[in-house]
Amino acid sequence: QVQLVESGGGLVQAGGSLRVSCAASGRTFSRYAMGWFRQAPGKEREFVAGISMTGVRTYYADSVKGRFTISRDNAKNTVYLQMNSLKPEDTAVYYCAATQGVITDERYDYWGPGTQVSVSS
Repeated sequence: QVQLVESGGGLVQAGGSLRVSCAASGRTFSRYAMGWFRQAPGKEREFVAGISMTGVRTYYADSVKGRFTISRDNAKNTVYLQMNSLKPEDTAVYYCAATQGVITDERYDYWGPGTQVSVSS
């Protein structure tokens, strides 16, 4: 069992930066690949970024490539998403999730409750 809690969301102006974090409970964090997803109002949830168990491999949606960076600290049971050059279309609830399956597949095993990120123009 893995419990996930996101933090660090908020309101930021376009062009600004924000880092969201996801803290995981339990001693099995390093056995899971981690992902960040987001869901904007009226839209389906979409994959944003993913990272392998060791952090060696990362994956990004085309819409955030070059602007967002996913990282993890297995000693702290935490995964991060650094978001730079934010755009109004990045406004969404951001969710972290854990999987032992395919990183880019939305069928993750555990999900956090989400944190709101709002970008003003």
